[in-house]
Amino acid sequence: MEKKKEVLRVKGKVKESYGKLSKLYATFESKFERKLREKALKLLKVKEGEIILEIGFATGATLIEAAKFVGEKGKVHGIDVTHEMVDLANERLKKVEFAKRISISEGDARNMPYENNMFDAVYMVGVLELFDTPEIPKVLKEIKRVLKPDGRLEVASISKEGHEKSIVIKIYEWMHMTFPKYASCRPIYVKNSIIDAGYKVVEEEEIFMGKMLPIKFVIAKSQ
Repeated sequence: MEKKKEVLRVKGKVKESYGKLSKLYATFESKFERKLREKALKLLKVKEGEIILEIGFATGATLIEAAKFVGEKGKVHGIDVTHEMVDLANERLKKVEFAKRISISEGDARNMPYENNMFDAVYMVGVLELFDTPEIPKVLKEIKRVLKPDGRLEVASISKEGHEKSIVIKIYEWMHMTFPKYASCRPIYVKNSIIDAGYKVVEEEEIFMGKMLPIKFVIAKSQ
């Protein structure tokens, strides 16, 4: 496989940025990103009784959807690095009858407070591309630690694979490099990153958000 050059992320204060923009993000999520998260759940094919983890749950909307899939015998966990997002999610969960199926915490995906081999599935949407390129393998390694041996990982991210000449991608990268505080994510080689981390890709799908921005969904298992 030809190794493509990664786009390095400018080191910024992602936690601080998302904290300040949390309420604005909540509005954005309800219109755009929530649909991506719901699609990710459907592709992941969550089963009743499973134990699921969402990394970067934002306001917690899809934690609730996941809890419907796992049923009374299942459990949904969520971890987010931003205190403000945790607060917003807690407020949302207060209105949910089956909130006892959901457990959320503030924390970093590079060092998660979970036991080895704990989860049937782990998913993240619009999160992996927030990490500096050298940090991505660390995140994927930590996910492998908390996944069961036959567990599955799903990542949905802005994809650069096959779109290197795209004007939209180039503009997005320019925004990220120029205004990292506000455009903190950037296109990455999603599938390649997952394979390089020792996973076997079992399914992939690409869609275009707003008919312009390529989003790749990749489902994989540990090899």
